[in-house]
Amino acid sequence: MSQKHDIPDGLNEEYYQISKDILGSFNKYRPPLNIFSFKEDVARIMPYFKVGGRLTNEQVEELASMTDHGLIFVSRDDHPVYVKHISYQLDLVLVDRNLKEKEIADIFTQALTRRLAEFFDQPVPAVFEKLWVDLMVLTEYLYDDISRARALVRRLHTEHSLENHSLNCGFLGIALWAKIKEKGFQDAVKRKTFDRMAAGLFLHDMGMAKVPAFIRDKDKPLTGDERTKINAHTKTGYEMLTKLNLKYAEVEQCVTEHHERVNGSGYPLKSSSQEFPGRLCAVVDSFCAMIAKHPYAEAKSFVKAAAELANDVRYDKEITSALQNLLLIDMKMKV
Repeated sequence: MSQKHDIPDGLNEEYYQISKDILGSFNKYRPPLNIFSFKEDVARIMPYFKVGGRLTNEQVEELASMTDHGLIFVSRDDHPVYVKHISYQLDLVLVDRNLKEKEIADIFTQALTRRLAEFFDQPVPAVFEKLWVDLMVLTEYLYDDISRARALVRRLHTEHSLENHSLNCGFLGIALWAKIKEKGFQDAVKRKTFDRMAAGLFLHDMGMAKVPAFIRDKDKPLTGDERTKINAHTKTGYEMLTKLNLKYAEVEQCVTEHHERVNGSGYPLKSSSQEFPGRLCAVVDSFCAMIAKHPYAEAKSFVKAAAELANDVRYDKEITSALQNLLLIDMKMKV
């Protein structure tokens, strides 16, 4: 977007400057939030449109012209409304250069949590395709600068649900993978590999969608039959991959191996020779289960959960050490 006018420094601390793409995403006559314009003669932001009103044809044309000149804004006080709007058209985060990193993290959190909930409610190809599109927006955003994943980790859900857990595992898994690779992530990881690994991390628990909710959310000890149904979710998830055309090694390993353990004590195969995606997903899955509140258990702090995993011989030591370093050193989280 061309800016042909001098805008005071610091203005974007209070307002989002609207691009042509963002304006085009709004309802033409009834935008979803208040709109402001920059008045050059007084060098101030002034109200232009109030929610609940209706723009005239002349105002629609004027608004488009002023947007081209960088003169149209919305208030950061309307951040929740803006986040919700962009979350339904997620690719807009790739073109809006005025959003801050933490604001983009809010948008991804809301959008992907909702998409995951929709998919787990109806795990069919038509619904999955919408989730996949949004996941690819995320991977494009992160592949351009993998350090952005840390802002996502700060937004992990602390209440458990299948969609919350899956989002947490996706966000944390990507950030932890980047930590293990350290510098030169793009040189070490091809984009297709990145896309598939991200999908595996977000979808590792898809088989749980076939387990009745009353079992998943039970606050009392499981019966033998209920435990059998839970333990079958890795096999069920693997079977779902064919129907979704997701037969990639990285995804398969996340789905089938995230409950295996390096000392052979896991399930379903009691294998001690998992591939890297499976070992990474095992750590991430356990950590994200520990930091969320369940009907049967309170949430643990990020640092405490990471420490417990680092001292547990069932998990890959390199990965659990990297998790502690990510949280304590890179993100400076307190004990």
